This record gives sequence, C-alpha cells and structure tokens, in this order.
Amino acid sequence: MQRSLFGAGTCSFRSSRPSAISRTCRRHFHDPKPLPPQDEWRAHFPSSFVDVRDRVSINNLETGRLLADSFLSGKSLGAGENKVVIEAYPGPGALSRALLRLPKSKIRKLIILESWDRFYQYLKPLEAVDPRVTVLPIDGYTWDSYSVIEEKGLLDDVMKHDWNAGIHPELHFIAQLPHGVYGEQFFSQLFRCMPTKSWLFKYGRVPMSLVLSQPMWDRGTAPYATNARCKVSVIAEATSQLQNAVRPSELQPYDDHFHPSTSRVVSKKAESKRAGQPHVAVNVVPHQDQLIRSDQLDHWDYVLRRLFVLKSTPLKNAMNSLAPGAPTLLKVLTDPELPPEERVNINDKIKNLTIKDWALIDFGPGREG
Repeated sequence: MQRSLFGAGTCSFRSSRPSAISRTCRRHFHDPKPLPPQDEWRAHFPSSFVDVRDRVSINNLETGRLLADSFLSGKSLGAGENKVVIEAYPGPGALSRALLRLPKSKIRKLIILESWDRFYQYLKPLEAVDPRVTVLPIDGYTWDSYSVIEEKGLLDDVMKHDWNAGIHPELHFIAQLPHGVYGEQFFSQLFRCMPTKSWLFKYGRVPMSLVLSQPMWDRGTAPYATNARCKVSVIAEATSQLQNAVRPSELQPYDDHFHPSTSRVVSKKAESKRAGQPHVAVNVVPHQDQLIRSDQLDHWDYVLRRLFVLKSTPLKNAMNSLAPGAPTLLKVLTDPELPPEERVNINDKIKNLTIKDWALIDFGPGREG
C-alpha cells in the first residue's frame, strides 16, 4: 500500500492550463468596485497591519484567471460543473473575480470568507451584481466559520456524497494560505480532517485548490529520505492525492503576481520573511482508501511527532522516545517469520522510513490499513 508522492497517480507536475474553449467562453463581468492598479496596492492594502501581516494575495487579474481555470477546468483533479465554491483568504478578490468570469455553468454558488475590512470592502459589492455570491466577514482559519455557513443554509443544496463513489462533484474549497504559524497549522489540519471525515469532508471527498508558499508546499510533499521529510509530509502522503495546478514558473517572478511586493517592502523585520517567497498553486483530493483510520489519527500524531524530533536517528535507537517498553516493538517489526513486505528495516533513519513503514509501526505487521 505504499504511496509515493511523486509516483503514478499522485503528484502530477503537468500544468492544468485552460483550454482554448475555456478562454473564449469567459463571461462578461461588470465589476462594481474595480481593484486598484498593482502599483497602488500598498497604499490601499498596507500589509503592516497585524490582521494581514502574514497574508499574501494575488494582485494580478490575469494570474487570477489562469488559476481559476486551472482549479476547476481541464486536467484539474477537481474539474467539474455546477460547483459550490467556498473561498477562504481571498484578499480583495482578484481570484474571486476570475472565478465569476468562468462560464456560468462552472459555478452555481461562490461563498467568500474575508475578515479584514479593507479587503471585505472590495468583495461585498460583488453580491449586488451576481446573485451567486455571498460574502461573509468571517475568518477562514476558524473552524466555527464553516458552521456559520451551514447555519445560514448556504450548503443546504449540497448533497453528502458517498466517500467511495468518487470525488465530490459539487463542493470545492479554494484558499490562498497565509504564512507563519496559522498558515502551517491550517495546511496541516486540512489533511488531518480527511481520515476522520470531518470539516467539509463530512460531505465526501471534497477537492481543494490552494495557493501557498513554495517552502510550505515542499514540507508537505517532501519524499522519504530527504531532510525536509516531516510529520506533515507523511500525513499528506497517507491521506491525499496532490497535483500542481500550474507550473511553478508560471507564478514567477513573485512581484508580477502577488501582494505585498518586495520592491515596496519598508519594514524588513515585519515583511521580508514573507514577501518574495516563491508560491505554487495546487489541487488536492482525499484518497478513497485512507491509510490512517479515523480512530488512529491521534496515535499517528503522537508517533510521528515524537520520532521526527530524531529524524536523523535510526529507528532502533529512536523507539525509546515513544514510551517505556516501546523498543519491544522492534522484535515484532523484524520478525523473520513475517513476509519481507511486513518487516521494517530498523537501521533506517526516521526520515528514510516509507509510508508503508509508518503503517507497520503504527498498526503492526498484518494490521496496516
């Protein structure tokens, strides 16, 4: 049951570029509050405010159009029609506007979550020109925000799709993830919700499309035997299929596509760690067969967290960190009576363990999955 992030059927680096048909079928869209020119974004949306100091937003309308197509059309894992899209961290709405310019058959409802007032002011007017739009002044990071969406009846027309019946054909989550602790936590939590079928995944295998920093993506997709391999990359591999929506080079240079611009950074202490980092756009869908059982997620969390502290240590020397008596498991994992595929090389360093190894460590031989 080993899944490689870069093997067949997982992470694809093919660009999900829009087809000629999708480019010519974009809807005319009357913008009630046009976004300011890119060189004026700093004046309109200063990133020194605490509420947005870790936010990076698409500020190029053409980039928004490219990503809107790549998220919902062509070879995207989440391509489909008649979508109900929940968009979190939209900024002032370059991508939101691009989504509304797609053929109307693509999106029947767009639910936008934005808590910062200056961004919200550029989003709320969209409701007046397109009945598909609902803009809520709530934070996409807060799980209660999604309860608010349900309480308002905005998902009443979304069916609960059987997990084994394919990717959810209607519901789709889109977000531009912030940097820093909140962004990292949110990114990790998305994968943790898949085995338990919680959050939006209670509706089924809901596809997600994300814009995030290259370093965050690298940690989430780091293959085994690399220094970047970590708890998040193991859980991501165990739970989901990953795909680059566009080639990373299409979002370079950074200043052509994103706010805040590096050329106008004033407070290096507050902004330089964020502005200018390469960004990627990706599509994510949950695996049908989840390697992590819903009742074992806390166990996986504990084992991964404790062992990755010693990522360069051989497994046989790291087991002591789990609990008293944990090293006795080494005999089980290396039992010569077991088939080779059910044994673990305990001389391997923690970072070199494969997803199959982790399943054996967490469940024991003959019980993985």
